[in-house]
Amino acid sequence: MIAIVAPTPIGVPALVALLIGLAGFVAALLFVRFRRLRRGEAGAQVSSRSGRGIWLQGAGFFLVAFGPMRPTLQAASAASLGQAVVVAALVGTCIGLFLSAATAMGSNWSFAARTRRDHDLVTWGPFATIRHPIYTGLFAMLLAMATAFGHWRGLILGLPLFAWGIWIRVVEEETLLHARFGGQYEAYAARVKRFVPRLF
Repeated sequence: MIAIVAPTPIGVPALVALLIGLAGFVAALLFVRFRRLRRGEAGAQVSSRSGRGIWLQGAGFFLVAFGPMRPTLQAASAASLGQAVVVAALVGTCIGLFLSAATAMGSNWSFAARTRRDHDLVTWGPFATIRHPIYTGLFAMLLAMATAFGHWRGLILGLPLFAWGIWIRVVEEETLLHARFGGQYEAYAARVKRFVPRLF
């Protein structure tokens, strides 16, 4: 197993950037979680399979994080600082997408896929260009971890599980939204891509 996840050389600045970024993401998650006042939950439709997707995503992150690290690059070297910049940019993308998406969703946001009685179809903020900005952000975080830890072979193992978990959650969320909004959601989905903005 160690040979499969053998790390590439990394620098301490990238690890520091990741640590700060993870702390920032956890703070953002807690802020959003406890700031949202839940309303109308009695009439909510909740996906029973969404939790499986969350666990698979977590397993993907674990496989990327697992294994030895080789912080052998000189801290002030171009390679080490370059890694830190890439990690900071990826983590910043994750936090930015998460906060902007959670702000746009308001009380619609939750961990598990569900729609409420007064649920809105959110098509503004980051949802104007991609339908699942938080998952795009989580993919950026996965890449940040692989870069900071030097676990590119671990990414090969973890990415399929992560993608499987994302797919389960996307299917569940879109099924609920389609059932709730019908043609309105179909029109939105026809013009906005799932994970990356439409280029043309």
